[in-house]
Amino acid sequence: MNAKELSTIFRNKGRTLSAVESLTGGLFSSTITAISGASHFFKGGIVTYMTEEKVRLLNISYDEIDKYGVVSEQIASLMAARGARMLKSDYCVSFTGNAGPEAMEGKPVGTVYMGFYCYNKVAVYHFQFNGSREQIREECINHAIDILGELVLSNS
Repeated sequence: MNAKELSTIFRNKGRTLSAVESLTGGLFSSTITAISGASHFFKGGIVTYMTEEKVRLLNISYDEIDKYGVVSEQIASLMAARGARMLKSDYCVSFTGNAGPEAMEGKPVGTVYMGFYCYNKVAVYHFQFNGSREQIREECINHAIDILGELVLSNS
């Protein structure tokens, strides 16, 4: 699936989408808004690249970050749920991970967690991607688009 097909699904189903991005740095939001008509379903995105912004903007506590690490299932889940609430969207995708160039929090390059909020539930997917920073970030976007498409189609 591509971004245009995802746009069509969201528009046809009358659902809204938002994003909270860390390692992707706004790439998902940029990909979605490159499609004409995205303003009919995409409410917005928040980039919380630094840990302190996850704390300040998303109200994720330093205790949670110290306990789980920024690159974790738990933080991806909190990012997605809080983003959906802040932006009042039906669906929200979050991205946290390590695109390199070196291990972070003991997690190897390519470790990614994506949170998918829909209907007051969050599912988190863990991936281990290979490649350059840009290749890892692109893989994130491609997988998120596929998963979101499946979620919307199966929850309608």
